[in-house]
Amino acid sequence: MLMRFEPFRELDRITEELLSERRVRQVPVDAYRRGNELKVNLDLPSADPGSIELTVERDVLTVRATRTWQLDEGDEIQVAERAHGQFSRQLFLGESLDRETISALYHDGVLTITIPVAEQAKPHKVEITHVGSVAEAVAAASVSTQNSSMEVGPPG
Repeated sequence: MLMRFEPFRELDRITEELLSERRVRQVPVDAYRRGNELKVNLDLPSADPGSIELTVERDVLTVRATRTWQLDEGDEIQVAERAHGQFSRQLFLGESLDRETISALYHDGVLTITIPVAEQAKPHKVEITHVGSVAEAVAAASVSTQNSSMEVGPPG
């Protein structure tokens, strides 16, 4: 074996092993906006693709995955530094994202989630009404205010 013994590293490994039995590890994330989409990359190396689960509940996107290490009978562990077990990450989605059309792709140990920007959050032009006099401006503003304050209820 080409490793030297480091007592504090071994103590850290033992402590991590004891604690890891009771906790779910968090997945590292990168997120960026590309055009009208939010892209989220999560590192899930060696995760079983069948174990990856994405759920959306209200404003929360939850990603879960499991990485296992199957030893053959008679194998003796020499070094065990890679984390195994269940991994999880929760992301809070703002109102500007479309929760209904989320897609995901798992490739080379990276899960890429694509979340489109909601239509109402996309930039749009606002129409400008041009009026020639102050009286026309007041009348236009009055009509606009009346239209926006009208209540619409069920018919008759």
